[in-house]
Amino acid sequence: MIVRNAWYVAAWADEITEKPVARRICNEPIVLYRTLDGAACALLDSCSHRGAPLSLGTVTEKGIRCNYHGLVFGCDGACVEIPNQDIIPKKARVARYPLVEKDQMLWIWHGDPEKADESMIPDYPFHDDRENWPHIHDMMPVKCHYLMLVDNLLDATHLAYVHPASVGGSAPSVHMVAKNVLDATDNGIKLSRQMSNAPAPPVYNNCVPFPGMIDRWQNFEFIAPAFVIQYSGGVEAGKDRATAGAPRFDMRIFHALTPETDTSCFYFWSTANGHETDNPAATDMIDSEIRKALAEDKVMVEAQQERINEFGEDWLVDNKADAPRVMARRAVAKMMQRQNPD
Repeated sequence: MIVRNAWYVAAWADEITEKPVARRICNEPIVLYRTLDGAACALLDSCSHRGAPLSLGTVTEKGIRCNYHGLVFGCDGACVEIPNQDIIPKKARVARYPLVEKDQMLWIWHGDPEKADESMIPDYPFHDDRENWPHIHDMMPVKCHYLMLVDNLLDATHLAYVHPASVGGSAPSVHMVAKNVLDATDNGIKLSRQMSNAPAPPVYNNCVPFPGMIDRWQNFEFIAPAFVIQYSGGVEAGKDRATAGAPRFDMRIFHALTPETDTSCFYFWSTANGHETDNPAATDMIDSEIRKALAEDKVMVEAQQERINEFGEDWLVDNKADAPRVMARRAVAKMMQRQNPD
């Protein structure tokens, strides 16, 4: 279930330079690059002459040059030069994908270009607020359907089993009795989890040592089809979250899941530090700890995908903890239905 008329993260803005990058997105080969003037471009990664990958080419003043026979293509996909030939056939062009640079990310549209509404791109101003939310970002290829990672992010009960030594920490009983508030939105869901008088997980204590129990929160917003915005933290038990000072832990994570194929995706994420903002070591510590958790998730979901490839999903059952996941899947299904009413 890949929604075509939607924005996905194609790359971090600082990933893409004048050296072309090949990336398969929504089952299509894409070449990403910047012109010599710095504009970001996305084209089908296949020269319209003999099908050679443009990602093996070179960016020139006129455009990206195919290094098989020298044809040059502009950012709009049209061929602008053929060596030793003045007439350029109209057919000499490649597909161009709308690409928008926003919040330090490059957003790509794979559906009808006429429907590429930039207002549909989620807002995430924290990437540009390094004073209050210094962050580190990265990308990890994962061999699973992108919605399986959405499922994973919205099922916080798995933290106690998959991440006991990192972001989970608490005994399963603490996660199972968390106070949950789940609401539907126009384009997804919001999930709020509160765990009062709970042990601080190892990640929190490694970053901000707590002397005792904490009141812990996890807020998630899923924006269909492929984004989860997370704000998590903790303060000493009994303290007012809005006014409590140190020791406290504040962390924001942006999760963007971009389909590569039907059984693989790119996991773009950023981790932001909101409690010790003038200390780069604190930001590095959060990033290091979250990377451990993401690596643990990768092992699990890739193994899960292997079983689903073998046995399918029809025999699987849901339980109470699946409510956010089920609502998120329904939001994606509704999005698909709007695009394909027949």
